[in-house]
Amino acid sequence: MTTPSDAVWAVVLAGGVGSRFWPLSTPDRPKQLLSLVNEAPLLANTLERLAPLVPAARTLILTNASIRAAVAHAAPGVPAANVLAEPRPAGTAAALAWAALQIAARPALDGGGPAAVMLCVHADWAVGDAPAFRAALGDAAAAARTYRSLVTVGVVPTRPDPGFGYICPAAEIAPGLSRVERFVEKPDRARAERMCADGYLWNSGIFAWRVDDFLGEVRALTPEVAPALDVDPRADGGAAFFAAVRSAISVDVGVLERSARVLVLPGRFGWDDVGTWGALRRVRPLDAAGNALRGTVHLRDAAGNVVHADDMVVVLDGVSDLVVVARDGLVLVTTVDRSADLKALIDVLPSTVVGRG
Repeated sequence: MTTPSDAVWAVVLAGGVGSRFWPLSTPDRPKQLLSLVNEAPLLANTLERLAPLVPAARTLILTNASIRAAVAHAAPGVPAANVLAEPRPAGTAAALAWAALQIAARPALDGGGPAAVMLCVHADWAVGDAPAFRAALGDAAAAARTYRSLVTVGVVPTRPDPGFGYICPAAEIAPGLSRVERFVEKPDRARAERMCADGYLWNSGIFAWRVDDFLGEVRALTPEVAPALDVDPRADGGAAFFAAVRSAISVDVGVLERSARVLVLPGRFGWDDVGTWGALRRVRPLDAAGNALRGTVHLRDAAGNVVHADDMVVVLDGVSDLVVVARDGLVLVTTVDRSADLKALIDVLPSTVVGRG
């Protein structure tokens, strides 16, 4: 029987609606519910990776009220009571504090209580090496217990990507475990190249900490969220908790960047946050010409393209580095580079076109 002293919980952040995968993604069908890497939704991929490490009974999914039913449908193995819908967006610091209070309030016989460890991940990642991913999470949980710290897993970069945040490790306090010197928001490409050369890590958003340690740091360092810690997290489905949150703030900015108790472990497991259509060339199987294809697609002299065809036929001839998304009579054609800024396109399109996504 698991006791509070050794219980590990998984907390999966599955909120947000996003526009980076329009026209496939919509507010009712956000990225985490899409089958982008394989035939299963990204959320289902995430839960499958976690299952050998954390049982479904100790897995919480945090999502938006508007998509709670769809998220629960995509996660049939997770108890309905563990799919938590935020009444309003308030940032990841508030969301994870809410989850921590939920775990603290669970019965000790179910692994609840302030000594339980939370493993926090996002629902919309691709991971190439699931066993290595679980090993890194296990190491992070052990470090969180041993050092009573907030632990993050920094992914060892495979390229100087300006789309990610970075972590600068300080000196090691144990083999492979370092204090964090600083966090760096998304840099330009030249700075990203320098940071990769200097041993910086990608800020993956993977965190591990004891419930009481995390809540203690929130209370001491995060006035935007701290008043809500004295509210019953279950009252009115969380409405009272979120009403007491003063302003939205991310856990990186509101807690980790303000804390002196943050440690980092390096991780190598083929991680990608699948942020754009173009990113699918890194996570989907490619044909001999480097095309990432889904659906019925015919090609001649075409290379490096991303094609997603739902119930439509796409033919490419003599083109490279395009993104083509075809579904329900709507076709998007852009370049791999420009696919990183679909929001700017959506903002200038008629609502009648955007609504067909």
